[in-house]
Amino acid sequence: MNRKSYDTAALTQAGLNLIGQALSIYDGDLRLVVGNRQFLDMFNLPDHLCRPGADFSETIRALVDRGEYGDVLDPDGFVQSRVEQALAFEPHYLERTRANGRMISIEGSPLPEGGWVTVYTDITPIKRQEALLRARSEELSDQVLSHTEELGQTNRALASANAQLEETKRQLTEMESRTRLTAEMMPAHIARIDQERYYTFSNRRLGSVIPGRPTNLIGLHASEALGDEAYGRIGPYFDKAYLGEPSVFEFTHEGSGRRIRVALTLDIDDADITGVYILSMDVTKETQARAALNQTRKRELAAQMTSGMAHDFSNLLTIILGMQSRLDGMELSSDVQELVTATIGAARRGGTLLDRIASISGHRDMRLEATDVPALLRGLETLATPTLPDGITFEITIEGLQDPLLIDPGAVQDSLLNLILNATHAIGRGPGTIMLTARTIRETWLEFRVTDTGTGFGPEALEHALDPFFTTKGGEGSGLGLAMVYDQTKLAGGQVKLFNGDCGGAVVSIRVPLRPAKAPVAPRLVLLIEDNPDIRTNVREMLIDMGHQVIEAASAEEAEGLVTLDGIGLVLSDIVLEGVETGPEFLARQAANGGRMPAVLMTSLPPDDPRRADTPFPVLSKPFTQGELSAFLSQEVPA
Repeated sequence: MNRKSYDTAALTQAGLNLIGQALSIYDGDLRLVVGNRQFLDMFNLPDHLCRPGADFSETIRALVDRGEYGDVLDPDGFVQSRVEQALAFEPHYLERTRANGRMISIEGSPLPEGGWVTVYTDITPIKRQEALLRARSEELSDQVLSHTEELGQTNRALASANAQLEETKRQLTEMESRTRLTAEMMPAHIARIDQERYYTFSNRRLGSVIPGRPTNLIGLHASEALGDEAYGRIGPYFDKAYLGEPSVFEFTHEGSGRRIRVALTLDIDDADITGVYILSMDVTKETQARAALNQTRKRELAAQMTSGMAHDFSNLLTIILGMQSRLDGMELSSDVQELVTATIGAARRGGTLLDRIASISGHRDMRLEATDVPALLRGLETLATPTLPDGITFEITIEGLQDPLLIDPGAVQDSLLNLILNATHAIGRGPGTIMLTARTIRETWLEFRVTDTGTGFGPEALEHALDPFFTTKGGEGSGLGLAMVYDQTKLAGGQVKLFNGDCGGAVVSIRVPLRPAKAPVAPRLVLLIEDNPDIRTNVREMLIDMGHQVIEAASAEEAEGLVTLDGIGLVLSDIVLEGVETGPEFLARQAANGGRMPAVLMTSLPPDDPRRADTPFPVLSKPFTQGELSAFLSQEVPA
């Protein structure tokens, strides 16, 4: 016990010793917590039974042995009975005559943490006054005197009950305040609606789940509180809940772009449903991460399924092309020549198809880079405009987006070019317009929307356009364009939506997570470890252009003599190095020896290679651009 705690305990004990009543507090294990001097004196207890930790049963045994309760025929049974009463403690008030003839009142109250507090008051003078009043007031009837005594006892019991009620009220108020504060701190909305769908409780967090909604919901109808869109999605589940069916579901709130999870639990009283408890939370980031993970798993599965088949198919196409080329060099009739030419064309298209399958099923890392989105779209306009037929115009609208964002610019540009080519095919000979809009959706998504003035999506296309190999172009399409767009967007944790616009044309919306680009890492001294001199030179020039100073090593052994130099602020190493020690092994040994400088890796190894997958250090895939290197360092290296 520290000095402050000791002083507090001593002052508390001194204060309790000054009150005129005896007091004892026992905990839930029937051990004494506090007993004042009056408690010891009133019952003439030995000192050890008034010290903290004294056993309740030993105290009762001492009182029985002293005759406090008169003649007790079965002391052990009496003590056991009092212990059982204490374990099932109930608030009480009683008055009794002690063996020494003194009258005491006993007032006991349970404590919320377990245990109880008891106050003992010597009421002998009060009882003597009552007896004296009876003896000297012959003119008062026995009935009046009896009623007076009963009234006095009742008033004392009532005062005790009122004190207990006030203490209970205080504890409940404090508990309610703590519960409400805890509920309002939760990152979710917790509420209850009654049978008429009016809110009777809310932790005031609806606005954190659905931006723009009111904070104070008590008395509001669910449709007014949630808004038309959210209520339209949740309302049918309310109907099921009032029929006795709880539920957990998710929906996308288009107005905010957020993914929301809702759990409905029934409030049942005597088998009747009196209301519904609602728990709702924003799971947008979780959904984005889950979508990216699922897409990565799909890609890995597709790669496993197609790699062997593609290899064999590629060999088969090689044989077919070789044989058809020999036939093409022979003197054949015109009919046969046409068949040979068609066969060669089909085989070549098969080879192109294999390349496109590989681009979808093979592993591809996201290459995030701090990107000026308006500049990216201006470059896209330069690429796309010359390919458009006469009569088709291309318009770009950018809403905001002045600050750089962290995206995969190559994947975004490839996806948008695919959508522009699809829109061109949908418009046909024209005239027509392709419109590209870029904007942010609150603080959640970066959206690219491509709209055309063509005939729009048919019912089958709306259902299957994102499936691999589905095409509406007949023999001219492979059906992999939109599938590639979907794949790349999902890999980024985004969404792709297809629908028809108000004017009938097709609309394709690509949403990727909105990631503001962090500031570049401040210039520092970088130790670059790379055994390939050409790559080392290239990376060194990138780092220097970014404002860093660079010292170089070709192996872990060579880096050993440089890593202890003063001022090194970053180590960038390849995983595979010449010599006996790899990059991860070198960095791990430095960390074990107390090295504190940030360390990252680069490699051309595939992600599933154990030398890469098992390292605890951040890894950048080769090849990379200066922008990708800068974004990687901004994300992984402390400022």
